[in-house]
Amino acid sequence: MGESLIPIYIMGKRYEVPEGLTIMKALEWAGYQLIRGCGCRGGFCGACATVYRVPGNFRIQVGLACQTPVTPHMTLMQLPYFPVNKAIYDLDKVGSPLETLLQLYPEAARCLGCNTCTNVCPQKLQPMYYVAAALRGDFARAAELSFDCIMCGLCAARCPAQLVPYNIAIFVRRYYSKHMRPKPRHLKDRVAEIRAGLHDQALAGIAAASEEELKKLYLEREFEKL
Repeated sequence: MGESLIPIYIMGKRYEVPEGLTIMKALEWAGYQLIRGCGCRGGFCGACATVYRVPGNFRIQVGLACQTPVTPHMTLMQLPYFPVNKAIYDLDKVGSPLETLLQLYPEAARCLGCNTCTNVCPQKLQPMYYVAAALRGDFARAAELSFDCIMCGLCAARCPAQLVPYNIAIFVRRYYSKHMRPKPRHLKDRVAEIRAGLHDQALAGIAAASEEELKKLYLEREFEKL
């Protein structure tokens, strides 16, 4: 017995694809060669953000193409890249956290609290809450809430205030890590040792090692005790 085929529409054109495929696999079944808008294929990289509609529902649906299964008569379009504002900054030359945030991303103060970003997030994060935490100056909380963001761009695509929550979150995490989070003592000691040249010989040995030697070193490495 042959596979059960269902109709879907890709950029307006009808295709018959096997039932049960993900959107990404259905695109490839239909003959599309994915050179953008695909990456890890495991729901981690955020490259395959997709918008689609299904019969009987007036809302635009969103998801990751590598995770979302096709349904009959689905109409879909991928968003391999969504243009957004991205601030350039030097973390060694920034001012106070909240002041710097509003200088780099003044639109953050326009957040309406509508929660549209949360409703479209394929990771089930709450961008509205981490933006709000950042605006309160609670960078630790904002960094924690945004840690699993995969930068798919769907929140920015749907935000009525034109925020880019994931770029705001990247700045917050970088600032928090650089200026606010306590540095582990053993990490500071090791960095000082490297700068003093105490590990130059070992590093030179690693640089000269073969691929097989590097694999052996990696597999036999010591694990930090929790």
